[in-house]
Amino acid sequence: MSHNQNHPKIRIENVSYAYDGKPALHDVTLDVPANAITVFFGPAGGGKTTLLRLINRLNDLVEGTQMSGRVLLDGQDIYAPGTDVPGLRRRVGMVFALPLPLPGTIRENVVYGPKLAGERDQTRLEEIVVRSLTQAALWDEVKDRLDSPASALSGGQQQRLCIARSLALSPEVLLLDEPTSGLDPISTGKVEESLFELKQQYTIVIVPHSIQQAARVADYAAFFLMGDLIEYRPGTEIFTAPRDQRTEDYVTGRFG
Repeated sequence: MSHNQNHPKIRIENVSYAYDGKPALHDVTLDVPANAITVFFGPAGGGKTTLLRLINRLNDLVEGTQMSGRVLLDGQDIYAPGTDVPGLRRRVGMVFALPLPLPGTIRENVVYGPKLAGERDQTRLEEIVVRSLTQAALWDEVKDRLDSPASALSGGQQQRLCIARSLALSPEVLLLDEPTSGLDPISTGKVEESLFELKQQYTIVIVPHSIQQAARVADYAAFFLMGDLIEYRPGTEIFTAPRDQRTEDYVTGRFG
């Protein structure tokens, strides 16, 4: 659980990225510390989601992209030849804006990943169910109906189930792309509360759905504008005393 800045959990090093020749990120460098919530925020089209997806190589599936620079996880370049990409994605989980539970029960949703990874021990699978749902702040609400369909859960519960499903694989990093954009304020609060619990054990990177959410959850925050990283500092500083006028204009709503 070292906060040693010499050994960040993730290091983004001079990353530039383009889709079909159109730049999405320009020479971005930043370190993401372990056991903290790092927020990528800014207007649409700034490159936040692109960078988030680069951390677990989800953009591999996109044609016609160009990338330079390095993305290091525990000091290892995840784009190096011979990288075990499925292994990387087990270490770096992803939760999307739209919760998409799998067909089947709540329990089946949580054990799907571990079973796919070869876990057969029933006791162990039960432990994973309890741990993952507890960490995702969902256990108390569903513990008496684990064998009911996941589709019967509310939107906010489905999103926490998707977080639990990522956690079932014991990742080291959790990436969240606007995970509460479709949720009401109470559900949003519950997802945010689960993030505060999770950062004790995981490295969390989130693209928030609002500047208010960014300010509530960020230990560290990076402001992106048109593919440029404008500033990156502790959340307490960037939202109260931004150093760059563009950040200030965005944070105070005098923007766009």
